[in-house]
Amino acid sequence: MTRPLPVIGTAPPPVRSDASRNREALLCAARRLVEEVGVAGFSMDCLAARAGVGKGTVFRRFGSRSGLFTALLDEFERSFQHQVLAGPPPLGPGADPVQRLEAFGRHRLRFLAERGELLRAAEADLRGGAGPPADFARMHVRVLLRAAAAPGDLDVLSFYLLSCLEAPLSAHLAGVRSLGVDRLGDGWADLVRRVVPPGGRGPHPGGPAPR
Repeated sequence: MTRPLPVIGTAPPPVRSDASRNREALLCAARRLVEEVGVAGFSMDCLAARAGVGKGTVFRRFGSRSGLFTALLDEFERSFQHQVLAGPPPLGPGADPVQRLEAFGRHRLRFLAERGELLRAAEADLRGGAGPPADFARMHVRVLLRAAAAPGDLDVLSFYLLSCLEAPLSAHLAGVRSLGVDRLGDGWADLVRRVVPPGGRGPHPGGPAPR
């Protein structure tokens, strides 16, 4: 049984309740606007008009267009972390580590296919994949690899496995008709089964634990 992971994130500074409500209202309006017109058709002017505020208010709250998209992605990421930590199996606790690794990859590939444009638009604020979401994913994959008795340097192995799910690569491959999300997910599951030894379940059996 794998140990639960803490939600990794930087707690936002305290804000007044009215400021918090205004921020949530803007994010709600932004979500609806992205769903309606897509990232390419999104503008801060449209958002300000939709929310009934001045454009300066939007920029003061989020800093930039990419900053707004990063805030939207943070909401999606927190929802994903909740599913990993407390949702139903196989993504959440209750399944064996190999099943959870497979479910993790399939979920991320599906997320990238649905939110790839949003990720690319937020790249200016994502610091090249560093930060809490990437840290959470690496820790989660490493814990599951260890529970599945995967051999080798698990820090390096988790890094390479996650590189297969990086947004630019997945977005490029998803644009190829023969390599859709389902086929990429099947490939991820095959990769996981090749990395983890047959019967790899639970604590590492005997000898030194993997690093």
